[in-house]
Amino acid sequence: MAPSISDIIREAAALSVSPAPTKAARPHPLDNLSVEEINRACSIAKAKRPDERLWIKVCSLREPVKKDLAPFLEAERRGETAPRPTREADVLFFVLSSRELYEVVIDLDAGEETLCTKVDGHHAPLDREEINQARAALFKDPVYIKTVEDLKLPPGTTIVPQGWPFGSDHPDPAIRRVFFILYHRNPANDHPDSNHYAFPLPVVMFWDLWESKVTDVHWCYTGNEQDGMTLGTGPKEYPTQGCQGNDYEPSLNGVTVRTDLKPLHVTQPEGVSFKVTGQLIEWQKWRFRIGFNYREGPTLHDLCYDGRPVFYRLSLSEMHVPYADPRPPLHLKQVFDFGDIGLGRSANSLENGCDCLGKMKYFDGAEVNPSGEGRVVKNVICCHEQDNGVLWKHTNTPTGRAAVTRQRLLVLQTIITVGNYDYIFAWHFDQAGAIHLESRATGILSTGPIDVGKKSPYGTVVSPGVLGTSHQHFINLRIDPCVDGHNNTITQDDVVPDPPSAENGHGIGFRVKSTPITVSGFADANPLANRSFKILVPHPSQMRLAAPDAHITSRAPFTQHHIWVTSYRDGELFCAGQYTNQSRGTAGGIADWVARKDNVENTDLVLWHTFALTHIPRVEDFPVMPVEIHTISLKPNNFFTANPALDVPLSSQAFNQSSTVDGDSAATSCCAGNGL
Repeated sequence: MAPSISDIIREAAALSVSPAPTKAARPHPLDNLSVEEINRACSIAKAKRPDERLWIKVCSLREPVKKDLAPFLEAERRGETAPRPTREADVLFFVLSSRELYEVVIDLDAGEETLCTKVDGHHAPLDREEINQARAALFKDPVYIKTVEDLKLPPGTTIVPQGWPFGSDHPDPAIRRVFFILYHRNPANDHPDSNHYAFPLPVVMFWDLWESKVTDVHWCYTGNEQDGMTLGTGPKEYPTQGCQGNDYEPSLNGVTVRTDLKPLHVTQPEGVSFKVTGQLIEWQKWRFRIGFNYREGPTLHDLCYDGRPVFYRLSLSEMHVPYADPRPPLHLKQVFDFGDIGLGRSANSLENGCDCLGKMKYFDGAEVNPSGEGRVVKNVICCHEQDNGVLWKHTNTPTGRAAVTRQRLLVLQTIITVGNYDYIFAWHFDQAGAIHLESRATGILSTGPIDVGKKSPYGTVVSPGVLGTSHQHFINLRIDPCVDGHNNTITQDDVVPDPPSAENGHGIGFRVKSTPITVSGFADANPLANRSFKILVPHPSQMRLAAPDAHITSRAPFTQHHIWVTSYRDGELFCAGQYTNQSRGTAGGIADWVARKDNVENTDLVLWHTFALTHIPRVEDFPVMPVEIHTISLKPNNFFTANPALDVPLSSQAFNQSSTVDGDSAATSCCAGNGL
């Protein structure tokens, strides 16, 4: 008999080990929860229920409400004191005997539980332990064993199941479950690091997480346009016999690595230009606090430039990845990477020389296990400076003298791995008052089976018998502005031509048409109008391709428009709602908040930006995908009286100490121009 969730959690509790506390006794209100605080918060929740076994899903900092936190931060910037907000933790857990889900709030100052809410009609997010335990139990399930036997794979073939959140396809409630797509290792080497995505099996297992068993076995469609809706068009036995090894590891793929790449070292002989005090970062007129939690990963708070507040909070709100193959069961591939699993929960521990180059400052995170014990996760954010080319330059033609400064960036980078994909998110702060979010997608395509020699309209054949399914990545950025105060207005600027007139007799006039957004709502990017929104240059990407009445659309309403503006309310952080796992269009979120039709003119508001990558796979994206890069910019617009980077020192060879390939490194007093 397969072990139950209760059995597995008890075993995990017996084996878990917690590191020693690492935080000071009185943290800043925005500091991450320490391991000691996680342990204490979960202990309080468990002590309240001494006769119950709990499965802890989440333990995270409950940020103070704005009415308490904003005055504290404002006083802190002035060097004054203000009442310190209560330090609280959110704990989400199942009571295993009843399988009921609860949210509780723990007052860490008072050491007591202050609020308990039963969560009905929603599913908690998945975690690493839950998926690993389900995978281990799957191998022992008699239905799974019989199905694999029927595949008649070569003896010794190692199956690799990939667990997916169950992409709800119906508005009715559902049991708590995941589904497993099956692959197997390259039989030529059976190496643990071989690319199993090159060997997709045409079968999917539905798994009941509570009962710990296979509930359904579904076979995949593997045909082309002519027989795409017919099952069993491929071989019933050894269905991957036409697949080929396609590995990315140089030690496995037989590729001779390049030998003509010379080292490129980043050195800062006088140290870094930024200052870190706890989680407070100061650099080049910038001052802000960095946070990190299980769902959003990095969060930025109280961002000021040259003493002026510009943003109260910046964070990544959600990422939704729906796939294009409508044929069951693979139509269920529609994951919310942050809500179903967690950006922070998926973070890599970064390493010098691999993920990050130069002189680094690393920030750690902390996470909780199902037994309610915390542990440190090392190096989830790396902070460093990098050169980004020329910041500004002009050559004065009468004298030929060039004035030039190089652009230095402060970079805060996090890398996550969610199943097959890897994502790199980097906040870039520049010296001219702008903030840029750079998103990079890499990793391995989520592949499916296709009959050898056939093609599909739903993707690209990237290797024999392997379909790289087309899909979209929707990322939503939450922007809580505080531009010289909390009362702000978002203005849409379009560049429009002047109509013919006596004044515009030559027909060349054009101007900016500014339209303030006064009521909560949405808007879209329009590159033909050079559309921008004051403080944001939107990414004009393709939006949702699913039908308006498709169930997936109701699950992810934020994918319908590029721009959303809502009034600020505490706790409204996630554009697809608090509970996305197996959501059925009733999780709440941005569509509900916009429907309030609140005033958003000269008031406390939130700007949300959705941008997307529509990924039609290329053969060149396999077996591992070169990074796909998208950048969003938040730029000052008539905020300063002049270029705020005029005081950046002029560049010179004496300062930068570059050299030529023939060894000439003589310093010059200034840069040459020779302009006309």
